[in-house]
Amino acid sequence: MTSPAAGTDAFTTRFDGPAPEVAVSKDMIKRGLFAAPVLIAACAVVWGADGAWSSAYGIAIVLTNFALAAGLIAASARISLGLMMGAVLFGYLIRLGLIFLAVWLVKDMAWISFPALGSTIIITHLGLLFWEMKFVALSLAAPGLKPTGSNPAT
Repeated sequence: MTSPAAGTDAFTTRFDGPAPEVAVSKDMIKRGLFAAPVLIAACAVVWGADGAWSSAYGIAIVLTNFALAAGLIAASARISLGLMMGAVLFGYLIRLGLIFLAVWLVKDMAWISFPALGSTIIITHLGLLFWEMKFVALSLAAPGLKPTGSNPAT
């Protein structure tokens, strides 16, 4: 991170370092793709083929949401920290709107199962966030993912 010189505003300071949010988001997407078949199969058992398609659509919504969040933070932090704060706040609202739009666009489709879609969106968001807590370093010395023994750079 570039340190602000005397008299500069912290809001106009930009972040030039690595983007740990992108690494965390990629890790969450990887874990989401790993867990997707289990969730799709569970929805298929409970709600049939419509549940499976709805679950796959819900997983795609959630993984896209995480990728957009990381992209917004990484891109705006390179411009200024003030813009990053605005992008986080308003980006959240925009991403909620995009989730609503994604659900609204398929509301009348024959293959949609709203219980499967809704439960998938909720379970996938919360499940991936709680699963990722185990792998995130809560230290400024190693922001992002915890360093592993085999590769200290990750």
